[in-house]
Amino acid sequence: MKVLMINGSVHEKGTTYTALNIIAEELRGYGIESEIVCLGKAAVHTCMGCGSCHKTGKCVFDDDPVNAIGQKVMQADGYIFGAPVHYASPSGAVIALLDRLFYAYGRYMKFKPGAAVVAARRAGTTASYEVLNKYIGISSMIQVPSTYWNMIYGNNGEEALRDEEGVSVMKALGANMAWLLKLLDKAKGTELEKPVIVPKARTNFIR
Repeated sequence: MKVLMINGSVHEKGTTYTALNIIAEELRGYGIESEIVCLGKAAVHTCMGCGSCHKTGKCVFDDDPVNAIGQKVMQADGYIFGAPVHYASPSGAVIALLDRLFYAYGRYMKFKPGAAVVAARRAGTTASYEVLNKYIGISSMIQVPSTYWNMIYGNNGEEALRDEEGVSVMKALGANMAWLLKLLDKAKGTELEKPVIVPKARTNFIR
């Protein structure tokens, strides 16, 4: 079993990475493999809503990290989306990434565990956390719980490690992710493997 973690920060080993690494260490203790993919300074296209991915299975833009990360999405059993807070919102790059990633590869995350993690120096964490959780909620994923909202504070990784409560929240998130993955693994091949899929009705408010 493997958990794919996305570090949406430009800093490869900054505060967001520190939070994800705490989770990775906890997962390792339960025998769960993980991989942290850093978005870094890569330029990321915004979604055009062209619908090409529904026909081809991948995003039409192939000159940024989205399709490469999508290949990793297809192989993973659980997901954690980490982002720094910029102006009380997740960084623009991570929003552009997730918009396209969920459009093109969301079907591979359906009924799998997922969680959002945010990192900030001071404020904007709850607003950013809410934004990221909407990707999980709209995609029939299983939101992994913790002991508080998944946020950590610090201007850098060293400061984040001094956020005692934030560190404990990340550890609990890792433990709960491992627990859910093992439960889902036990359900494979049984009637409990997947829920009944209810067809989605799509309407517009003007009619």
